[in-house]
Amino acid sequence: MDPCPFVRIVVRNLCLKFCNSPPPLSCYCKIKLKNFTTQIADVACCDHVNQVGDQVQASFSFKKSEFDKLVIDKSNGLKIQLYSGPKGNPICGVGSSKLIGAVSVSLDSKVIDNNRGCLVLHNRWVKVGSKKSVELHLDVRVEPDPRFVFVFDGEPECSPQVFQVNGNLRQAVFTCNFSFRTSGDRNLRSGSSEANNSGKWLRSMRQEKEKVVKERKGWSITIHDLSGSPVAMASMVTPFVPSHGSDDVGRSNPGGWLILRPGDNTWKPWGRLEAWRDSTGLLGYRFELLPEAGLDPITISNSTISSKHGGLFTIDITNGASPMITPGGSFDSGSGSWSWSGSGSDGSWAQVMHRGFVMSSKVGGTNPEVEIGVPYVTCTEDAAAYVALAAAVDLSVDACQPFSKKLRKELRYDGE
Repeated sequence: MDPCPFVRIVVRNLCLKFCNSPPPLSCYCKIKLKNFTTQIADVACCDHVNQVGDQVQASFSFKKSEFDKLVIDKSNGLKIQLYSGPKGNPICGVGSSKLIGAVSVSLDSKVIDNNRGCLVLHNRWVKVGSKKSVELHLDVRVEPDPRFVFVFDGEPECSPQVFQVNGNLRQAVFTCNFSFRTSGDRNLRSGSSEANNSGKWLRSMRQEKEKVVKERKGWSITIHDLSGSPVAMASMVTPFVPSHGSDDVGRSNPGGWLILRPGDNTWKPWGRLEAWRDSTGLLGYRFELLPEAGLDPITISNSTISSKHGGLFTIDITNGASPMITPGGSFDSGSGSWSWSGSGSDGSWAQVMHRGFVMSSKVGGTNPEVEIGVPYVTCTEDAAAYVALAAAVDLSVDACQPFSKKLRKELRYDGE
């Protein structure tokens, strides 16, 4: 099945030139687009066009149909506000920033399809400010950003099927198998010496049960292709336990998952996910890719989502921009098998050098929906690894719930 058409607006190479005065020590901008979180980014100052750097300050992603609706209204343009001074809220009037000026860029309604490449909306210097004594270099373009989209047909702990979707087309591609990796050590035990002392036996059972519910460990979900072969796995390797004197999993001692891919007749670690519940009740997470031997892991996603309502887990390797507020992130349809050329992908460490969107997943409170950038999927195992990662993030929302809260039955051992 073909990938779904997505569109990405990219704001890049911002640079300020002060014509009649020395530049301030620091400048930044707020980049706004209707229905999106405001993004903020530093803006460099320069004296000459050759000093303009190559950096992405912000990006906004849409389904192609959403973009088409947005550009119908000419008022839905991109707005960039420029400031001098430090970012953040001033304290007692100290550290306040000053508005330099603002620029608006209209969005073009020309059709963007996957074969035409990017459309440059604006790439030049423009005067800003009341006296027009400041110039801004601005590069805004619209790029096709096709993605493969996968939807779980249920919560991960219910061992659902996973479908690839494109518009109204929907096709099963994976099955999931959720399990408790080790359950023998969870059996409640009462020694023979306690058999004659019912009070002591009951106290021991209650203590043992209390110990059980004070840790969540051993969860595992395996992704299989339609032939039944395992193609990815997420395995909880660090238990989720409450911090001392608390009912929550703390950042100082997060729970952890390994995301594994098959190779050489064994499972090979591909990524590591850590999750915790912060002081405000949000789910904090950090995901790092695990390289070949001799290279250090690299964190490529580190943020928070709502532990109550869920949110969007995202891996987007785009330089420069940061959210102003944390957001609540060819397939053969006939045979049901992947048909890309080559024998497979080893999850090469070089993939991290790719820029742009990698993946996102809606998790918590709904069946996970996973979007994966086309450059990052070259075989079944590539897609399955990101599907397994999405399942691990979704399960972490449950694993980080307060320990006073009883989890749904699919996530509990017998006797809990």
